Amino acid sequence: MSTKVAVIGSGNIGTDLMIKVLRLSESLEIAALAGIDPDSDGLARARRLKVATTHQGVEGLVGLDEFADVEIVFDATSAGAHRHHDEVLRPLGRTLVDLTPAALGPYVVPPVNGDAHLDAPNVNMVTCGGQATIPIVAAVGAVGPVHYGEIIASIASRSAGPGTRANIDEFTETTSSAIEQVGGASKGKAIIVLNPAEPPLIMRDTVHCLVSDCATEAVTASVEEMVGRVQAYVPGYRLKQKVQYERVAADDPLRSLAPGADEALKVSVLLEVEGAAHYLPAYAGNLDIMTSAALRTAERMAANRTTEVASR
Repeated sequence: MSTKVAVIGSGNIGTDLMIKVLRLSESLEIAALAGIDPDSDGLARARRLKVATTHQGVEGLVGLDEFADVEIVFDATSAGAHRHHDEVLRPLGRTLVDLTPAALGPYVVPPVNGDAHLDAPNVNMVTCGGQATIPIVAAVGAVGPVHYGEIIASIASRSAGPGTRANIDEFTETTSSAIEQVGGASKGKAIIVLNPAEPPLIMRDTVHCLVSDCATEAVTASVEEMVGRVQAYVPGYRLKQKVQYERVAADDPLRSLAPGADEALKVSVLLEVEGAAHYLPAYAGNLDIMTSAALRTAERMAANRTTEVASR
């Protein structure tokens, strides 16, 4: 039996998520798409696909007949709007999968802690940069402690809509926090670059980890295994080149980020993310990895609910 879901946000991310549920999911069924622009392409597309719609936001969603059967709601709006949506929906017993940087609930990155918060009423999907890079920080950390993790996410300017641009500060703060809380780094830093190149370039991510001296072969194997786990739900996710290593000299300022380490090593991982082009263009891998991660998270939640019901 399918779990009914709804999406708030009829922009690029919300529309792509709706289409992913329709095309890819065997356990989720899209019941409704809510937006605030009656003329949005997302709402028009939903109507053509026979999905219930409203242009009155979360209040309109709650008023739809289809809402009665909805168990999980994806929020693809903005950090500020999500706080209001949480206030409305949580008392009604709906689970929220938050694709904004609001971070009201625990962070979830599917291949790292995807099973840790299956019963949480609100989970946060961090950011596109977080979804692409935190698995790598965690993979390095599985071999040895990461004293410092820094990520640089470069995305096509054309793929950064008004919601992304309005949430740049939240992006850096949320991603930095999740690098520490989920990735396991003692200290995290995140940088986002909006690349104006034409034609648009696909998402590129660079991950730098400062670690104590460790077996580089083990780190490479751990990173490659993690890349395979992400590829299971984001096929366009890949290493751009081999994992790189650099010894950090005793007088290098970087050593201040690894106090007490006799030897220090900088691990650099270069990634690219090509989108599946379900609704968004292939260069928008930053948006595709977010919707793919949200879909995977909701599917795990639905499977967990089914198991709990069966065991009663």
